Amino acid sequence: MMNRMSIPVFAPDVGLANHKISCINPGLMYSPPMHPGWKTLLLLLLPGILMGMGLYTFVFAKGHSYLTDRSEACLNCHVMKKQFDGWTKGSHAAVTGCNGCHTPPGALSKYMTKAQNGVAHAWAFSTGLYPENIRITQRNKEVTVQACIGCHGNVFSHPAPLKNASEEQSCLQCHSEVGHAEAMR
Repeated sequence: MMNRMSIPVFAPDVGLANHKISCINPGLMYSPPMHPGWKTLLLLLLPGILMGMGLYTFVFAKGHSYLTDRSEACLNCHVMKKQFDGWTKGSHAAVTGCNGCHTPPGALSKYMTKAQNGVAHAWAFSTGLYPENIRITQRNKEVTVQACIGCHGNVFSHPAPLKNASEEQSCLQCHSEVGHAEAMR
């Protein structure tokens, strides 16, 4: 068991007063008490820096464009160029944009999905932690399948006979290239 001891220390930067510090190792360097104004400054400065970095990133990444329905917003990320080009050449470009397939109906659901995906994408692209061949997440796949059903009807009313179809049958199992035809090849 180590004994604590008090050691008188001369601190020239805080005057000629003797200060006692309690320590386990008497060889530790003395650190004078922090002025209370520094704590306040740090508490204000740290959130300010984080907000400034967030604002800079939002402006630099054209974050305001994600609040629109314009499909060109998806081009803000260079890794989406291939998907965007595939969409423009595909059958859906004349009928719907990116949000028509990749966000759920309703303003709240739509913007919550955009916010969730935006944070995930910003993190992935800022850190470089994303696969070279981009893959849709399970949640976004479900949103996309619901969009297919919303426009085209349920899989069980599909015009082609579906042998052994189940409720888990996904539109994307057979029609994965429809939205981004050129990108999937």
